[in-house]
Amino acid sequence: MKIAIVCYPTFGGSGVVATELGLELARRGHEIHFITYSQPVRLALLNANVHYHEVNVPEYPLFHYQPYELALSSKLVDMVKLYKIELLHVHYAIPHAYAGYMAKQMLKDEGIKIPMVTTLHGTDITLVGNHPFYKPAVTFSINKSDVVTSVSQSLKEDTLKLFDIKKEVVVIPNFIELENHKIEADIPCYRSVLASQNERIITHISNFRKVKRIPDVIKIFYKIQQSISAKLLMVGDGPEKERAENLCNELGIADKVIFLGNSNEIDRILSYSDLFLLPSETESFGLAALEAMAWSVPVISSNSGGLPEVNLNAVSGYLSDVGNIDEMASNALKILKENSVLKQFKENAFETAKQFDIKKILPLYEDLYHKAIANSKKNSISKE
Repeated sequence: MKIAIVCYPTFGGSGVVATELGLELARRGHEIHFITYSQPVRLALLNANVHYHEVNVPEYPLFHYQPYELALSSKLVDMVKLYKIELLHVHYAIPHAYAGYMAKQMLKDEGIKIPMVTTLHGTDITLVGNHPFYKPAVTFSINKSDVVTSVSQSLKEDTLKLFDIKKEVVVIPNFIELENHKIEADIPCYRSVLASQNERIITHISNFRKVKRIPDVIKIFYKIQQSISAKLLMVGDGPEKERAENLCNELGIADKVIFLGNSNEIDRILSYSDLFLLPSETESFGLAALEAMAWSVPVISSNSGGLPEVNLNAVSGYLSDVGNIDEMASNALKILKENSVLKQFKENAFETAKQFDIKKILPLYEDLYHKAIANSKKNSISKE
């Protein structure tokens, strides 16, 4: 199949999922075309089946905000015609599904009918999409998609609750490429640079937005380090970073917390980690938790959104109500204090992650693609 993938190219979860999906599809022989405004951060163009097409948005004084949707839809039309692309897979309802629909209509006028799969990831539904300014466009875009998927059952339920959706929403969970997760011995160990041998390493990775409850991460660690020797690695960047640094200073733990910023060394960092903290207000899925579990790192998380579908309570880690930092710290210590208990949770975390191996998830997408293309062709013939 020839598939165009439209996504955000940034460090965020949806962009990572879209990129890894495209790369795995390419390895299975499909021709993949990434179409976005810059090269996705995890995209390596060392595969003959992988292509990247940049969307350029010309700047005109007339526009206060440059019309990315128009540029994207026009680029989609050009690429579909040039490479004979058979299917669009857009990640995020807005602006991608909206631009995809416009592209479909333009192509239809030229006698080209192409199906569109829209994958909902979270904030496109629960945050941005539910804003009164965008809600009609999001509803329209979803209903005009040929196939709609969501990354968790929780997100599907939120979508149906918040929007007047006429389409079936198929749940296909996020995934992890376990083959890329080598055993720790395969990675040169520089753990001693970050922590001493007797210190546990606790990690948090996010975009440092309010929804991630960054102060809770710091407060949970503060309680943990009162009982055991530990270091906290804060990976990522965003609006809450400065507040977190100030809180570390106020609590007197600045020397035990390392802010690493955005990093391309996520795998190495997780390979050193003993515990992952994710006390978010909500997560549509919890991809960061899954990535930690794939490196045999147990997870302490909130029980909101899709997290209970990923982090199994008392198995791969523990779940607590949002904001219950006392319980989260207590559960963390249950895992960290005894080596034998930590070893068991690490094994459980990896076994749980196996359920989300890309080799199990990718065929679900391929099946949807084949059905969408077949239905599109059948509908075209019936209309003729």
